[in-house]
This record gives sequence, structure tokens and C-alpha cells, in this order.
Amino acid sequence: MDNIKQPVIEIKNLTKKYGNNLAVDKISFTVNRGEIVGFLGPNGAGKSTTMNMLTGYLSATSGSARIDGYNILSNPKEVKQMVGYLPEQPPLYMDMTVMEYLNFVFDLKKVKLTKVSHISEIIEMTKLGKVQNKLIKNLSKGYKQRVGLAQALVGNPEVLILDEPTIGLDPMQIIEVREMIKKFGENRTVIISTHILQEVNAICDRVVIINKGKVVAEDTIEHITKKNGEESAFQLRVHTDEKTASSVLSRAKDLIEEFKPMSRRESGATDFIVYTKGEQDTRAGILKHLVDNGIDVLMLRPVEMTLEEVFIKTVNSSDKKVGKGVEA
Repeated sequence: MDNIKQPVIEIKNLTKKYGNNLAVDKISFTVNRGEIVGFLGPNGAGKSTTMNMLTGYLSATSGSARIDGYNILSNPKEVKQMVGYLPEQPPLYMDMTVMEYLNFVFDLKKVKLTKVSHISEIIEMTKLGKVQNKLIKNLSKGYKQRVGLAQALVGNPEVLILDEPTIGLDPMQIIEVREMIKKFGENRTVIISTHILQEVNAICDRVVIINKGKVVAEDTIEHITKKNGEESAFQLRVHTDEKTASSVLSRAKDLIEEFKPMSRRESGATDFIVYTKGEQDTRAGILKHLVDNGIDVLMLRPVEMTLEEVFIKTVNSSDKKVGKGVEA
């Protein structure tokens, strides 16, 4: 059996109401074993509410959520044993040392593993060895965040739910933590809520975008950026100067609707955005026209949106369709 395609998190019509306001409105999505999924949305979209329901800290008004087959409402004990949660503000005890705190979490979770070896492994994974005997209150913000990540790993959970996992870290620590999360995703399922879209690009397989309590987009990063790109636009890079290339392109009026020069990316090369005529793919014709006129083509590819552009477009578009939500 291919475990990668086996759903571990299954959410169906999950809803949370506060009075007459909907924080989460009948959302549905699945996360497969071994996937790292970015959970995105503007402030007040319902991300934190959803994660709190998934971790059992908040009850749903209706709908269902299952983790590895266990219902989060009827099997809260089993679910909590399978989930490691890093909230945006980690629940740290400042007067404990790192080692004391992880031992405390181990006992609190009633973990069945061998304590010494398990905690040592987590300290190594999160690179906390240098500070393991220091009081948490004396640690930098970045190290405190690592301690929060370490507590989420206690018990070796199958699912990790991480809220802003690299907040407060310096650039080198961010790279290290991203590599850790990638490693965790090899044998765990990971959901990351973050405002840092570069982080999603760096480590996530797929994204779920939520706005005003509703899922408004769900796809792999590759598909979602391609799908939202301009189908009739291509980025062209030619090995010549702008004037020469523009003269040749202007003579392909049957193939090209419009072209615009871009900033130069390579020495001796010029980039253009080329808008083709009609819906037909005219790349082959454009390529032949350029080559026949003695111009070397270095690149011709569809214009894709960045994840940031897709996020803004999706949220703005859904604002016209989705009812008013609440801060969550």
C-alpha cells in the first residue's frame, strides 16, 4: 500500500459559530500521510480556530474531523496522543530549564517511550544541546521557539500542527528549522500556519487557503501558481539587445498581440513578456520566427504567478463571495 496517498487528516463540513457569527463555515479538506501542507489566510480567516479544533482545544459546532480515523470529539485522548502542537505562543514554563521542561511535558503526556533516550533525541533534532541546562526565561526568543517545537515532538506524534514555527528566529535558525520540518515530514503529516509565504514555497507540498471561514483554494504549489497565471502570456529571453529583439517581434503581428521588455536578467540577454493572439498556443511559431531572424532564444515559458500573487488574488476574489466572519 502507498502510505503517501493515505489520508491522515479528514475534515468534513467543520463549522464553528460564536453566537450568530461564523468563524469556520463548513470547511472540508484532507491531508495525506507524509504531506507538509501550508494553511494560509489573512488575519481573522479562521486558521487558529480550525487548528484549535483539530488539536481538541476547541469543540466544533458541527461537522467532523478525524485524525488517522479517530474522531476528535469522541476520541479526544487518542487524538491528542497522535498530535504535536506548536501554538504561536508556546506554552513554556520560564522558571524551568529546557531539560526540566521537556521531562515535565513527557510526564504530562504520559509517553510510553524510554524517557532519557527520547528526550535526548528531541534535543538533538532541535539543536538545543547548548542550552539544555539553562532556564527558559534566560533564552533568546529564537531558542524559546525551538523549545516550543521540541515540546510538540514529545511522544513522537504522527501529526504536527505548527503555528508560525520560525517566528523570532534569525536567518540561519530559520534555514535549520525549515530543514527540520522537511525531515519531520518524511514520516509525519505536518500542517503549517504561517504568514511567511516564502516559507510555504520552501517546505510545503500543498496549500489550503482559507478566507472568512471558508476554504477558497486548495492545490499543490506548482498547480496553483500555474493555474492562476496568464494563459496567453509568456516570458521570453533572447540573446540580443532590446532594440534588435523588439524590431523582430514587431514583425510577428499574426502571432503576437503585444510585448513588453523586462529588466535584464543575464548579461547580453533581454527579457520580454509576450502576449499571444487568441487562445491558441503560438510558442512554436514565435520560436521559429525568432530563429529564422537570427535570434537565439534562451527561454520561452508561461508566466506563472508567485504564491504571494495567488494568495492576494484568491483572497480578494473570495471577499466578494464569502460572508463576513470574525477574528479567529
